[in-house]
Amino acid sequence: MKKRILNTIWVMGVLSLAVFCLSACTRELDVQQSYEFTLEAMPVQKDIVKGQTAEICCTLKRGGDFADTRYTIRYFQPDGKGTLRMDNGMTFKPNDRYPLTKDLFRLYYTSLSTDRQTIDVYVEDNHGRMQQLTFSFNNEKEEEKDNTSVPTVHEINDVDG
Repeated sequence: MKKRILNTIWVMGVLSLAVFCLSACTRELDVQQSYEFTLEAMPVQKDIVKGQTAEICCTLKRGGDFADTRYTIRYFQPDGKGTLRMDNGMTFKPNDRYPLTKDLFRLYYTSLSTDRQTIDVYVEDNHGRMQQLTFSFNNEKEEEKDNTSVPTVHEINDVDG
């Protein structure tokens, strides 16, 4: 009788353990496919004259590497007039997306006006994350030559983290 009670307790314990272990499992794996990233730029010149080109050195720093992540770049110019091109010679059109295939790249902004100029550069991934850099240029004045400006960085994430 005592043996039978112990066997029953043992079987109930094993069944309880099995139910506990099996109910804790899910069939879905939690694989991270979207990583944070930052867009950094070296300081750029503060002043520019019409026809002059400013070089902007940028680095895309990834928080992780997922093989299917794709990045695009686009720009918008709220103030002034100018053109922006990539180091491979491709000239951007405002608000058109272009594939970004390198982590280290250079942009070249050419001024087409004598007014204050601002450009916003956006890098986005295919998971909805976005980084923005803002560059501002003034009409060059002789007494302010050799000034540099640090770009303003904005992180814009549309993904629920």
